[in-house]
Amino acid sequence: MPIDRSRIERWLREDLGHHDVTNHVPGETAGRLIATEDGVTAGIETAAAVFDHLDVETEVLVDTGDRVEAGQQVLAVDGPARAVLRGERVAVNVASHASGIATRTRAAVDAAREASAARRTPDDRTANSREIGDGVRIAGTRKTTPGLRGIEKRAIVAGGGDTHRLDCSQMVMVKENHIAEMGFESAIAHFRERASFATKIEVEVERPADGRRAADAGADIVLFDNLAPDAVAEGVAELSDDTLAEASGGITIETVPEYAATGVDVVSLGSLTHSAPALDYSFRTG
Repeated sequence: MPIDRSRIERWLREDLGHHDVTNHVPGETAGRLIATEDGVTAGIETAAAVFDHLDVETEVLVDTGDRVEAGQQVLAVDGPARAVLRGERVAVNVASHASGIATRTRAAVDAAREASAARRTPDDRTANSREIGDGVRIAGTRKTTPGLRGIEKRAIVAGGGDTHRLDCSQMVMVKENHIAEMGFESAIAHFRERASFATKIEVEVERPADGRRAADAGADIVLFDNLAPDAVAEGVAELSDDTLAEASGGITIETVPEYAATGVDVVSLGSLTHSAPALDYSFRTG
């Protein structure tokens, strides 16, 4: 998806200010963006768009979602030295942030696959015969940086994850505050009446038994929030196969396999976006 050029202009204006002396460097130069640690790429096209906005020639050397090793070049540029240097910091920051999210997401996806590989035998599966750990999706949340949601959500996809809902219009999520205001069944009914027939209803529950209660009240998806894996498995066992189950809340990369093994369809982690460390890149000219 092309990045909005007005957004790039705002980024550059924020970084350069009204009187940029630092980058008044004469002549032409070439530059290269190099990974200084292993990771998964994202945001490289956006970094290239920053340079393109400044009339610098670019060549993207990797595909989105590629694994890269320390020392690998991911982007090459060529143009006026002043323009190259003006775009450098914005381009590097965007690529580093997005690639950090993609790298963290890939780690979560790989962790979920551990649960799939170690799937229990048929006799050990949950009561509703869900395939434990098989095909579990890793998803992000709305815990994104204002103004950067599109970049962060695309980075999740680059890492092999699912965006979840991009905004509030894509799905109704009935959370604890809605239930506190209107009551459990009343809140679900309230939103069901107002939502389109094509809009799914997800209900957040904090007790295993409330999963079945939410499904009976009309939830398409039940989110087991801030529960231990054994409690999630207990709640999932009571759901029919046509109700999707999600686990979220305090889940880490290390505990993803435990939650993936509960029988849920989705494991979502806000930390994919709000806590992903940037992937380190170095930009060199000459």
